[in-house]
Amino acid sequence: MSSKSAVVLGYWDIRGLAHAIRMLLEFTGTNYEEKRYSCGGAPDYDKSQWLDVKFKLDLDFPNLPYLLDGKNKITQSNAILRNIARKHNMCGETEEERIRVDIMENQVMDFRLQLVRICYNSDHEKLKPQYLDQLPGHLKQFSLFLGKFSWFAGEKLTFVDFLAYDVLDQNRMFEPRCLDEFPNLKAFMCRFEALEKIAAYMQSDRFFKMPINNKMALWGNKRACVTERQPTGTVPVPPCLQGAACFLLCSF
Repeated sequence: MSSKSAVVLGYWDIRGLAHAIRMLLEFTGTNYEEKRYSCGGAPDYDKSQWLDVKFKLDLDFPNLPYLLDGKNKITQSNAILRNIARKHNMCGETEEERIRVDIMENQVMDFRLQLVRICYNSDHEKLKPQYLDQLPGHLKQFSLFLGKFSWFAGEKLTFVDFLAYDVLDQNRMFEPRCLDEFPNLKAFMCRFEALEKIAAYMQSDRFFKMPINNKMALWGNKRACVTERQPTGTVPVPPCLQGAACFLLCSF
């Protein structure tokens, strides 16, 4: 998507903190274009593509991701999400919904950072068992919070559902069976992927599932991800059922 009036999303050429933003831009039909920066390979992991322009964009707090929307120049991933969501009444309507949105926004970030830390840690393999031991407890909290609601704020889709989907999907790729004990979370994932604009985006050439992390990470840092091809004439497997199979076939 591009035009003179398009907003510009700047980020690394990875999924990272921009995945939920990209999905929200797609869902809201926002006209946008991307500026993707590449990190060099080992051992230096050269970041000059970004560093050369970092302080030339007139950003108050230069960082990635950023969103250029006319005169508005925004950094911080959740601030970007909220800016988009406010324009489409996706921040919660009632006081209860807004409180649930605020809680989820921060809880998801805490949860995300736990996985990020071990993915970029040189002791990744040593830290992984402890993370997996604690994972069911974290997922149980999300399951209880969602309860019988369709979405995490209640019965209306909000921007935190995009955050929740992203972090749950990453964990589902990290441990393919992690959601098996939480049917409401699995249903949430399928419900989200069935949203018309999300489903269309996931089938487009703009969408990519990998890499999640940048090249210096020890997990989720590869672009290649090969899924099994469906025989001609068969019904395609929904994305919510492909996640585990896709990840198991990834080389990283």
